[in-house]
Amino acid sequence: MPLLQHIMDTDLERIALERIVPCLLDCGFFYLDNFLGDLIGHCVLDQVKELHESGMLHDGQLAGRWSGVSKRHIRGDKIAWVSGTEEGCEAISFLLSLIDKLVTLCVGRLGKNNIRERSKAMVACYPGNGTGYVKHVDNPNSDGRCVTCIYYLNKNWDVKEHGGVLRIFPEGKSYVADIEPIFDRILFFWSDRRNPHEVQPSFAKRYAITVWYFDSDERAEAKRRFRDLTGSSQERSTP
Repeated sequence: MPLLQHIMDTDLERIALERIVPCLLDCGFFYLDNFLGDLIGHCVLDQVKELHESGMLHDGQLAGRWSGVSKRHIRGDKIAWVSGTEEGCEAISFLLSLIDKLVTLCVGRLGKNNIRERSKAMVACYPGNGTGYVKHVDNPNSDGRCVTCIYYLNKNWDVKEHGGVLRIFPEGKSYVADIEPIFDRILFFWSDRRNPHEVQPSFAKRYAITVWYFDSDERAEAKRRFRDLTGSSQERSTP
């Protein structure tokens, strides 16, 4: 194994075991700055900007209790789902591979959760027109999502001028956690009702990449419920 790869794997293991696992178990979230470094982070940012500027991002969708409500008042982001294998997404693919390694190292140490798969990556941009995303829970109905991971891509972000804070309301805690969406910051938190959160209004373009890791047992049960509900042998398509 090349020395650089060995050093990287050692660092990832230390981050996973000494920081991510204890923080998730204790307070339900964890973030780390300077995750990829300036050079690779810029490569990811350039690819995200290219997706945006080429018209690949579309309005984020609403479901469940938001149906029939004016979308712009709920969420104002534009998104695209990518696997990382697409042409021009090589740096995004590298980012996803590192996140996958981190989460794999955490598996077996996060309580009863059995994580074996994840969603595609959701590339998102808030256009900077004062839109955000109201307080919500990623997985309120046991759809399988277990851990949410967000990578931020915003250079020279000033929350006093640009807003865009992700505010987490940890269940059972007497505080809120304000996460500034600064460049090369990565955030992990539980996807279920333990972590209601909101994206406060953004007044500059705000880029992020989000992936969700699934608890295998809960995911399988959610698919079974969907089949029973629809009477269909086809599984619901999920990015």
